[in-house]
Amino acid sequence: MGKQYDYIISGAGCAGLSLLMRMISSGKFSDKKILLIDQSEKKVNDRTWCFWEKEPGFFDGLVYHQWKNLWFHSKKDSRLLNIDPYSYKMIRGIDFYDYCFDRIRQQKNIDLIFGKVEAIKSDAGETFLLMDGEKIRANYIFNSIRFQQPTLQKKDFLLLQHFKGWVIEASGNVFSSTDATLMDFRVSQEYGMGFFYVLPFSSSKALVEFTLFSEKLLPAAVYDQELENYLNRFYQTIIYSKQEEEFGIIPMTNYQFPSKQNNIIHIGMAGGQTKPSSGYTFQFIQKQSEALVRSMVANGVPQCQAAKKRFHFYDSVLLNVISTGKISGENIFANMFSKNKPTDIFKFLDNESHWLQDIGIIQSLPTKPFLQAALQQIF
Repeated sequence: MGKQYDYIISGAGCAGLSLLMRMISSGKFSDKKILLIDQSEKKVNDRTWCFWEKEPGFFDGLVYHQWKNLWFHSKKDSRLLNIDPYSYKMIRGIDFYDYCFDRIRQQKNIDLIFGKVEAIKSDAGETFLLMDGEKIRANYIFNSIRFQQPTLQKKDFLLLQHFKGWVIEASGNVFSSTDATLMDFRVSQEYGMGFFYVLPFSSSKALVEFTLFSEKLLPAAVYDQELENYLNRFYQTIIYSKQEEEFGIIPMTNYQFPSKQNNIIHIGMAGGQTKPSSGYTFQFIQKQSEALVRSMVANGVPQCQAAKKRFHFYDSVLLNVISTGKISGENIFANMFSKNKPTDIFKFLDNESHWLQDIGIIQSLPTKPFLQAALQQIF
């Protein structure tokens, strides 16, 4: 017969851990047998998650730093945006992992296994995953592992958001810990849509990150060179040491990932929770996790309502514009941030805006390239 669980969570990243922590906190699953499985033990600070939020969130105690003001720089304009009532927040990966695994190891009903998930399957007869040739069954599997690249259709686009960041410690007071740089386009665009962000933790310490939207990755040395160039240009007088570094790749695509397959529920990136036009994922994962737990508590069945179709259309149009080079990314975001309130932009990017607010955002963008892209996506 093999092992049998009520729930299996396949992948202990942001999505799997967010879901499991909500299940634990609800107090409604202590009589259920749960398996969490991942290939890695999560012992390093391999990433950071940034997001905006109005109220204290579920993981607010893990917020490493937050900012109330955000700089936006283009080659023509610089503006400091007050984002109240929002805060721009950052959670370090290692803090998130340590907190979650500490709670999980206290639960007698949860098994934790580290190993490679080879496949998952669900049909009328059974739902199971394969690990090292062993079949492990469950009533439901929550899966955050992408086993293969999506097969794109004619109107689908796929860009990579890839980034390299350094946490640096400067010898003097060079940063404002209350002001972060959300986007700085005052850099070369030769590799694709490129920008920097700077997240200061104190007057002398900050995360400086080079981000690029393009179809291909760069040679490793290019990311380091771009970081050095940026610091030499905009922080000419500082002497700094590199404390940490991170590298990541986020797929940005309007391909519609399946949300479920029988009793397999796809979560996180594998379930389409990455915003196609921005790459932001953390808050969409939190919304999905909350909805799944709420539905399981209410009726025993994990369900999550899909986002409104108009937001997928907006994302598709923007990816079309950027991918085909109809207009530069700098021009797009410069128009957006110069002509709209930050709070309206955040609602729009969170898929929470009213259609009247959508019109305001859309009207601020260059008409011809976006109309052309919209018609291409429709017809």
